[in-house]
Amino acid sequence: MEPEQEARSESEMRKSAELIVDVCFEVKEGDTVTIITDNRRKEEAEMLATVVAERGGWPVVANNDTQVRRGLQDTLFPMAPPRNLHTAMVNSDSIIIVTNLEWANRFAHVAAVREAVDRNARIGSVEEGFGRWPISVQDIERTMANASAAIARLSGKRRVRVTSPSGTDVEVSIESRPALAVVPVKDRGAMMGPVPLWGEVAYAAVEDQTVGRIVVDGNMLGIGVPGHVTNPITWHVEGGQWQAIEGKEEAERLRSVIEQVDGTRVVGEFAFGTSDFAPLGSPSEKGRKGTVHFALGDNQNCYPGGQNVSKLHLDGVCLNASIQILDTGEYIIKDGVWQL
Repeated sequence: MEPEQEARSESEMRKSAELIVDVCFEVKEGDTVTIITDNRRKEEAEMLATVVAERGGWPVVANNDTQVRRGLQDTLFPMAPPRNLHTAMVNSDSIIIVTNLEWANRFAHVAAVREAVDRNARIGSVEEGFGRWPISVQDIERTMANASAAIARLSGKRRVRVTSPSGTDVEVSIESRPALAVVPVKDRGAMMGPVPLWGEVAYAAVEDQTVGRIVVDGNMLGIGVPGHVTNPITWHVEGGQWQAIEGKEEAERLRSVIEQVDGTRVVGEFAFGTSDFAPLGSPSEKGRKGTVHFALGDNQNCYPGGQNVSKLHLDGVCLNASIQILDTGEYIIKDGVWQL
């Protein structure tokens, strides 16, 4: 189910558009900006284009509704953009994606995004709630400072342990894997992530080292559930790969998706949120403080040092988690509470 769009005034829409264009993407005169949208969010895309043009930029709005709709119905439907959109992306200064957020999160792992980043573009997706965000520039700065503090604390460390009240108890190696900061202000050449509420620190988990139990009790991408799972999904992991996935209907749905796709046995990502504003109960909750998420599948397209290649990258969220650095005993998060 798509979230309902609330009625928003033109001034509310403009305020959100200006935050995205001026703060998150820092659009300047002469910038070429590709705005990818779908039918439901095209009004937001048009407002963004208006503000980009007012700043002297050159916006082009691409309605990609057909691919978005089909991709949400079938996880095996290609995520890679068609050739014309691919070309526009890799020749843009900024790429702003205003679509269904789950689709946008999965779209982050296509080659066109990597190529655009390698060509020094700014790229990100726009979260739900356009015209209603309770956030300021100072809030964004705090989200980014939290990410920086966590990266500094984890620098040079080798292993972390993640636990949660639902039963997660897993160890992950991040040895020699640089951190990826996914924050609301998009630098040129920085990997794609949502704005403006989200904040995240992510790592390519060393592919053969993750061991333990991951219990997904929050959002799970790829199974058609926009909010929290009704019943937890448990991944039993050894040697970096899931050996069993247990649970009820949602677990069966996840198995049916990933068993058809190469590379999805690997736990490719370990990450956690740094924001007080990313809303729980949606795909944005991965950016919320107190959550940890892991992904099955690809980690070579986005994450520094990642070696696992797959057509899918599906995240599952653990709520009220703890992250302990095993090298030192220190905590980044303890019982869902930020420790830095």
